[in-house]
Amino acid sequence: MFSVRRRGAARLAAATVVSGLVATGAIAIAGPAMADEGQQGTGGATATLGELTVFDTVKIAGKGEVNAGLFEMQVKPGGTLQTYCIDLYTGAKNGQEYKEVGWDQSSLHNNEDAGKIRWILQNSYPQVNDLGELAKKVGAKNLTEKTAAAATQAAIWHFSDDVEAMPADEDAQALTKYLEEKAVNLEEPKASLSLSPSSVAGKSGERLGPVTVNTNAASAAVSLTPGAPEGVKLVDKDGKVVTDVANGGQVYFDIPAGAADGSAELTVQADTTVPIGRAFVSTKVKSQTLILAGTSKSTVNAKASASWAKKGAIPALSAQTNCAKGGLDITASNEGDEGFAFELKGEKYTIAAGESKTVTVPLAEDEAYDFTITGPNGFEKTFKGVLDCKTATPGPLPSETPSTQPSPSTTAPATTTGGSTTNGGTTGGGDLAETGSSNATPMIAGIALALVALGGGAVFLLRKKKTAGQ
Repeated sequence: MFSVRRRGAARLAAATVVSGLVATGAIAIAGPAMADEGQQGTGGATATLGELTVFDTVKIAGKGEVNAGLFEMQVKPGGTLQTYCIDLYTGAKNGQEYKEVGWDQSSLHNNEDAGKIRWILQNSYPQVNDLGELAKKVGAKNLTEKTAAAATQAAIWHFSDDVEAMPADEDAQALTKYLEEKAVNLEEPKASLSLSPSSVAGKSGERLGPVTVNTNAASAAVSLTPGAPEGVKLVDKDGKVVTDVANGGQVYFDIPAGAADGSAELTVQADTTVPIGRAFVSTKVKSQTLILAGTSKSTVNAKASASWAKKGAIPALSAQTNCAKGGLDITASNEGDEGFAFELKGEKYTIAAGESKTVTVPLAEDEAYDFTITGPNGFEKTFKGVLDCKTATPGPLPSETPSTQPSPSTTAPATTTGGSTTNGGTTGGGDLAETGSSNATPMIAGIALALVALGGGAVFLLRKKKTAGQ
């Protein structure tokens, strides 16, 4: 917890207030001008979810059949990923943006079998692509890419969602049983790219930092983000200009003496392969959590910011998901010569000069948050996202409306479920979350039209959500 210290009105940083996280709130603080989206975490791969591409039928005990296997994801700005699901009962929303995170920021944070899932990924398809040899090892006659993918997904669900899942194909069943029986816990893979810390502060005329680069790439390019004030440079500990770094390299913001209060941002970018077993979570809406199974060389990036002033409170702010506590950790440091005070959800906090504190903002599972920190001279930093720390429990879940409704004589389109697609004619036990068509939609629309025709006082708003391909 932050300590609360009462001070006079003289030159304290402006009091700040969080007004609620689902609706947009604002926090006002004394600080330099800066605008930043403030993404959780400090870097890595960002990718867009595509279709389920390699799959076959899997039976979920007591629920029904689903198509299960590998999703394809496109990395921004370049690269392709293959992922399996680790959240069966949450729907997958095609076209949504995902980000690479550590296990502690996902549903794996308290899963004692998380390391077994990584073992499965390392010892099955697509990492093991000699399916003839794999079939011999598990005692199967024949395995195809589709049946091997389905078998692997079924084994993963055993450890991620604690369900009984088996592929329909008999040879694939042998692979699932082998993977479940042989799996052992492996260590969590490291991030493809991360920066620590992601926010620094200090006075003009100083070198602010260091920002340490951690990456599995041979080297990474470092540059100032466009818009940095004139004279600001990126340097090493000896003051030499830095344009690229290796793993463990340190970068400083060199701020000219006499520079006006302000801010700057650096970008680190590398081409590398993301480690197998890294988790991926949706950045904007609730969508099933995924785990990396295959990757091409991909472009990953990370950002860090610096702020400075001549005097007064000089805060640096960052945020990161804390699944263990069920919330968002906001870390604030004060490199100025005066106290930094703010109010958070009705409680007042003060950070003395030279101090750094972290407070956890509690959030409900699946809760969307979007709030902005603002202050003098145009200072602005926004934290937004969705808390996604648990696998969904079995039960009826809301459906999304497809962009086009099938005609009565047309088979309903496949709809993406928790790590799978359910065929239009399969109910899946009624518990698997659907992100496609819903049988209730025509009835709701009919009721809405009837109410409007009768001049009723109710208005139904039928919102179409994005589906695959949109």
